Amino acid sequence: MTLTTIIILVIIGLLAGVLSGLVGVGGGIIMVPVFIIFLGLTQHNAQGLSLAVMLPPVTFLAVYNYHTAGDGGNIDWKIALIVSVLFIIGGFLGSKLALQIDQRLLKKIFGVMMLIVAIKLIFTK
Repeated sequence: MTLTTIIILVIIGLLAGVLSGLVGVGGGIIMVPVFIIFLGLTQHNAQGLSLAVMLPPVTFLAVYNYHTAGDGGNIDWKIALIVSVLFIIGGFLGSKLALQIDQRLLKKIFGVMMLIVAIKLIFTK
C-alpha cells in the first residue's frame, strides 16, 4: 500500500465519520463513490468495503452524543431496535441480490437512488 493510498484512506475515514456524525450519512453515500473514484474499486468491491467498515461499532460515540444530548436524548430505542433487526435481515438479502446484478447496472441503480434522495431533500421542506 502506497503512502498516497494511505492518505486517501485517512481522508475517506475522517470525511465519512464527520458526515455520519453531522448528518447521519457516511457509508453508501460517501464511501462507495469515493472508493470507486479515488481507489478504482468496482461497485461490488466498494459496497462490500463500505459494509465492512461499518461492521465494528464505528458509530458508538456518535450515537452516545445523540443519546445524551439535551433533554434525555434524541433516539427512540424501540424504533432503533426494530429497524436494526430488520436492517440485518435486509442487508443479508440485499447483498445476495447485489452480487447477482452486473456491476454496471448496479452502479446505475445506486446513482439513480442517490439522485432521487438528493432531489427530494433539496425540494421538500
